Formats: sequence, C-alpha cells, structure tokens
Amino acid sequence: MAEFTDRYDAGRQLAALLASRGWSPDPRSGGTSAQEVTAGVGHEGMRLVVLGLPRGGVPVAEVVARHLVAPLDVIMVRKLGVPVHPELAMGAIGEGGLRVLDESIVRHFAVTPEQVEQVQRQEEQTLTRRAELFRAGRPPLDLGGSTAVLVDDGMATGATARVACQAARGLGAARVVLAVPVAARDTVEQIQADGAADEVIVVSTPRYFRAVGEHYGDFAAVDDDDVVGILQRS
Repeated sequence: MAEFTDRYDAGRQLAALLASRGWSPDPRSGGTSAQEVTAGVGHEGMRLVVLGLPRGGVPVAEVVARHLVAPLDVIMVRKLGVPVHPELAMGAIGEGGLRVLDESIVRHFAVTPEQVEQVQRQEEQTLTRRAELFRAGRPPLDLGGSTAVLVDDGMATGATARVACQAARGLGAARVVLAVPVAARDTVEQIQADGAADEVIVVSTPRYFRAVGEHYGDFAAVDDDDVVGILQRS
C-alpha cells in the first residue's frame, strides 16, 4: 500500500513530522520566522523560508509552508537525465551555474562529455524559462541569514537535492534543511555523511526503494500552471 494518497497528503505527513520534532511558527515574528529545536539544537529567531523543488515538490512545500507560516518560493534545479534513460539522474544543475554529476552513473552508462554538455544546455534553457514563468518577474526570496527548508516530493539518487542545497547556500542561507516525504535509505545516509544539508528530515525510508512514484496513490504530473497557482496563493 502506498504511504501517501497524493502530494498534499505527503505534505501533511511531513508537516506533522516537523511538528513532532518541535518545528512551529514563532509567535513573536508575525509569521516570518520559526524556532527549530530538533536534535537538541536551537536556532531561535532565525528567519525561515520554505523552498519547493519544481515541479513535484511545490505542492508538498505549500503544505509545509502553511504549517510553519513561512514564505514560500521555488529553488530552481533541473535533473540531468541519462540519455538512454532520461528518468535516471546522472546529475543536476541549479541557479547560479551550479552542476553536480554522479560520476558512477556517468561511467556505468558510458555517457560522453559531449552528451553531458548537450543535456545540460537543454536543461539550462528549461530552467531559465521556468524561473521566469514561476516567479512572474519578481526576484527570488532573500535567503540571507535564513534557515532554508528545501522540500521535494521524494528523493532517489539525491542529485537534484544536492544541487538545491548548494544553490540555497550560494544564495545566502545560513542553514539548509532538506525535508522530503520519502527517500532511498542509502541516499539519506550519504547526504547526512557528506554534509550536503545541515539536517535531513524524511517521513519514510523504505527498505526496498525503486522509484518515488511507487509510494504515492496519485502521482500525477504537476504542470507549470499548478506551480504558478500555488506561488500566487502563497
């Protein structure tokens, strides 16, 4: 049985986990900050921003941002798919010219540097176009000195999440927290070990993980208009 009915159910379960670990709106801030007391570490007064990874992470992030009474934005990243298996990430790119490659996957599928560059050019065009569309001309939220909570609908290889974490730090976040409903157990362990995020919060890390969508009853694609609508509401 799927752990989550849909992305909004996943967001509710993720928000509930955050609440159980002490994440709650800071009443002194008027809804723009939060107090984090997880793992025995307090960050009282640090401004909180929730960032959804488009497109599938944005509905999940909407629920989390509502729970934390925090501003919501997107963090623009794009998966670099293996040419013969586009759904499998061999890396990812992010705002600010960031790129991460999984060299083991590149070697396994014998992807040439020219193929990597071709995929990257295509994805850079999509990233730029969608950033302009989603933000409707407004600048990204200021992350300077904030705790950035990065939310996606799940995490398989972690390539996209790693780039998102780097992008958030590059945009000034003082602390980066990665929060997802479901993830591959070994990926979570790797990200925790190498410090890509300061903290990783996951509802479910199944023993047998093949694909994010298998853990949702409804994993319908999120389109551009959905993301635009969510950001406008928020």
